[in-house]
Amino acid sequence: MPDKKPTFPHDPTDEEAGFEINDEFELFPQKNEMFRRSWWDPTIRNEKTEAFYRSHSEPVTIHRHAYGYQQKDYALRNAAWHLSDVLTDAHRQAGRREGFTDVFTFMRDVSPRQADLGTPEEAARQVKKAARALGAALVGITHYDERWQYKTRYHDGGPDEELPPEIPPGLDHVIVVAVPMPYDMMKTTPSALGSAAAGVGYSLDAALLISLAQFIRDLGYRAIPSMNDTAPSIPYAIKAGLGEYGRNGLLITQEFGPRVRLGKVYTDMSLAHDHPVRFGVYEFCRICKRCAESCPARALPMGEPTFRINNISNRKGVKKWSVDAERCFAFWAAQSTDCATCIRSCPYNKDYSKWWHRLARTLAGTKLRRLVFAMDTYLGYGRRLRPDLWWEGKE
Repeated sequence: MPDKKPTFPHDPTDEEAGFEINDEFELFPQKNEMFRRSWWDPTIRNEKTEAFYRSHSEPVTIHRHAYGYQQKDYALRNAAWHLSDVLTDAHRQAGRREGFTDVFTFMRDVSPRQADLGTPEEAARQVKKAARALGAALVGITHYDERWQYKTRYHDGGPDEELPPEIPPGLDHVIVVAVPMPYDMMKTTPSALGSAAAGVGYSLDAALLISLAQFIRDLGYRAIPSMNDTAPSIPYAIKAGLGEYGRNGLLITQEFGPRVRLGKVYTDMSLAHDHPVRFGVYEFCRICKRCAESCPARALPMGEPTFRINNISNRKGVKKWSVDAERCFAFWAAQSTDCATCIRSCPYNKDYSKWWHRLARTLAGTKLRRLVFAMDTYLGYGRRLRPDLWWEGKE
């Protein structure tokens, strides 16, 4: 007899978060995530893929005369990624790629003395205060949800080389943090220079997560920091109130739009949970197709959210706008650096220190959203900044 498909209890926060899940839902194995597939799937792994990875890990030799792809652009990209890469490779001999396939293990032991931070609400407030002091721009807290955890971990080998998850029982609270990527640098994407913005985000995120987990461990509670490993962060971020899901397949925050990198800390410290927020992203994305129209790989959907999947790198049973990761990654490999055109072109990608951008964001959540979109387009927001102009700009 075939194995019985596991069922999961209904989560009352799904409606708040805007999640629609049907009976086809199943846990997602990490080996089917696009970057892991690029290690074992012969339809993805090729010379361009190998060159893409080498360009991040070897002295810079892959460059050309085009603006944004010169040696200085790749050099800045690799410098921005360096801390994240060092942490990822630190335990490579032990078969670990921490932050991407495995959780971070750089912390000291848990203190034998457990601090009392008061009620769950008081504890949550103090943990958030600490997270912001350590570099978090946004922080929210939600509960552990098995549905979003990877079914199995994957390591650099054949498609059957899978390992059990690393999060032990009892870590029922998930602290989700976000750090922004540099706005002006992101405007140069697609380019190696634009990829430096992502590297800045990842390196800051890794340092923040390790530090925050150590803070909690020194208070006498278990805490495990996690970046792209273990589980995708977007569902947790939505449930923790950091933002909404957008057509580009990314979290859209009120403070930075989609221009953030996410991470999470699993802990057994009793913390009050936040609630999902809604500020009109779904309604705006339904009329705005700029990310899909701008995508050089044509990897983003033009229509309504559906349960349809593009390939095995999409999760079954969730109604949403699903990115065709195969098309997306193929473009990355072809240009030997990643692309974030879907972030750069998004009307929510703004500098919200400006009052007029905050006003436009508010109006985008009302029936005036079509006017906001038209004005955004007319004023030229979302256009690519020539990378040479970034280099020549003010410090």
